[in-house]
Amino acid sequence: MKSNSGLVAKGIEQILELSAVAQINRRRVAKDSPAFHNLTGAIAAYGKVLAIFVALEQLEEFDTVIGRRDPSACVVDRAA
Repeated sequence: MKSNSGLVAKGIEQILELSAVAQINRRRVAKDSPAFHNLTGAIAAYGKVLAIFVALEQLEEFDTVIGRRDPSACVVDRAA
């Protein structure tokens, strides 16, 4: 199985950049404006996506440590 670590790392980097830009832009707008609230929502969404990417990265690291190469190997066929 080919590792996706590079893709996950690239995704994390892009999310961090987008979040930073949104935070900078949010400081430039009025606090009670629609733009402020839209940017706040975007920053929260970036945080959720970042959490998913970090979890994927940790799962890949865990799989590497235990030597599991086939993710379907952990699936148990309960019908059998």
